[in-house]
Amino acid sequence: VVCFSDIVVHEFLMGDVEDPDLYAAEPLWQWQQTEAGRWVIEHAAEAPYWIRSIDYDSFGHRYKIVARLSEPNQTFFRLKFR
Repeated sequence: VVCFSDIVVHEFLMGDVEDPDLYAAEPLWQWQQTEAGRWVIEHAAEAPYWIRSIDYDSFGHRYKIVARLSEPNQTFFRLKFR
């Protein structure tokens, strides 16, 4: 039996802009090109997704990329990329 769960694999802040999702496209794409991003996309059970929330400390937006990984892949990710 292999257990899967969702973990945050990357996060970044975006300032207070009119269309934050449009401006977030570049940092999301840049992360996908990194070694960690390519590894997550290859090993995730489903396509990773992102969540936008308000960052009250900076009055901007906080983006979190979430991926569903198996427990062994979560351990590998945390040891190698965190």
